Amino acid sequence: MDNNLKRTIILEHYQNPKNKGLIDDDSYTSVNMNNESCIDEIDLMVKIIDDKIVDIRFDGEACAICTSATSVMIETLLGKSVKEAKEILKNYEYMIDEKEYNSDILEAANIYSDIAKQPNRKKCALLAWWGIKKVINNE
Repeated sequence: MDNNLKRTIILEHYQNPKNKGLIDDDSYTSVNMNNESCIDEIDLMVKIIDDKIVDIRFDGEACAICTSATSVMIETLLGKSVKEAKEILKNYEYMIDEKEYNSDILEAANIYSDIAKQPNRKKCALLAWWGIKKVINNE
């Protein structure tokens, strides 16, 4: 994917993130994630029904990479089963860590394939994904 297109998609998800804004609903599982090395702090709300991710909401203060990665994650995981989400998460983490991964299942999340070139941005790209991982692994 062209670097200009990647930047455009990241900027679009930063300026117009998917599902931003928390709601008052006890049927969601919530988790707070923060990055001690920068301003990134997000709250995630995840609703799983019959082993399927039916909604993900978020709010907080975060940089462009963290906010856009959260939005892309939401777009990628909505409607997936927990088993599918775990496989996507594993492959996303492999991609960020420059390990062999299946790009086909990552959909738009592939735009972060070059993030390893900026090691200080890895946590930004992973923070929300780690939060979802906690929720679906019941941690």
